[in-house]
Amino acid sequence: MGDRVTQSRGQSLGIWLGMVALGGAIAGCGGGAGSNGAPNAGGGSGQEPIEITLVSYAVTQAAYEKIVPKFAAKWAAENGGQEVRINQSYAGSGTQTRAVIDGLEADVVALALALDTKKIEEAGLIDPGWETEAPNGAIVHSSVAALTVRDGNPKNIRDWQDLVRPDVKVITANPKTSGGARWNFLALWGAITQTGGTEAAAREFTTKVYGNVPLLPKDAREATDAFVKQGQGDVLINYENEAILAGIKGQKQTYIVPKVNISIDNPIAVVDAIVDRRGTRAVAEAFVQFLYTPEAQREFAAVGFRPADATVAQEVADQYPQVDTLFTAQSFGGWDAIQKKFFDDGAEFDGIQKQLGGGPR
Repeated sequence: MGDRVTQSRGQSLGIWLGMVALGGAIAGCGGGAGSNGAPNAGGGSGQEPIEITLVSYAVTQAAYEKIVPKFAAKWAAENGGQEVRINQSYAGSGTQTRAVIDGLEADVVALALALDTKKIEEAGLIDPGWETEAPNGAIVHSSVAALTVRDGNPKNIRDWQDLVRPDVKVITANPKTSGGARWNFLALWGAITQTGGTEAAAREFTTKVYGNVPLLPKDAREATDAFVKQGQGDVLINYENEAILAGIKGQKQTYIVPKVNISIDNPIAVVDAIVDRRGTRAVAEAFVQFLYTPEAQREFAAVGFRPADATVAQEVADQYPQVDTLFTAQSFGGWDAIQKKFFDDGAEFDGIQKQLGGGPR
């Protein structure tokens, strides 16, 4: 997801979040906690409002702006009318990760990939084991990779194999700097290994695709701009949910969802160090649990995400093309193994770039 920063405010929002343009969100101010560290929520009428901050990545904004007031109403109904105010910060997942580590006081983080959440864990802000503290392995919604093509699909692109044709130019971001582009890379590699191909065959195929990449933008937003606004390339590797959301906004796109695909799983986590210091754990955890209710899951589905709730998934099944072979990050050993094998300095992606002459061509 891109690093363009946008912000919105929850209902009755009363806290300002300082955002620094060149570094993303750097610092935030939150509601206070009691002196004993208990939640800053009282009981009965006249109790003080409670505030938390949600930090997420850009394309989730449309869903959360519908979900937040629903949760606020539920919390008030179950807690003596207490008002809950949810500050919201949106930017690229990588930008948000750095911002939280650098001091943005997030009570809840909803990021594009578990690797980003793990970085916050490694910084000592999220306790190990966060994946077990929410339903569905803490995956709140998901998507798959899509191939967005020019109107009318003049190059007749139908599947991953078409991306190696010499007449096809592919737009994707740089997986060294973009979390979204890491999913794209894994989709390409897995298109071979998850259908019986060898690692050598996957390396050869992925290298050929990147040989058709004329430039590597730093993030998915820049890649989309290069394809849509600048007219570069014949096909953009994108998220299905972004293509659906573009259509909802009236920006018609032609896209193909390959039958062999990767589940782009998007995690949710409470930031333990922040909620314990501010005394907001109870409301933060309640908000996370609310995100798995059918009411919230329908809002994610409404903007193109594949819902985690099985009932809602069945309700909206016709919205999504069928994927015959769906693999996950765990198919590659999880994000620690993925980072080491593919994206660390000197790993597979660097090897591909070296073979291509040091950069995209």
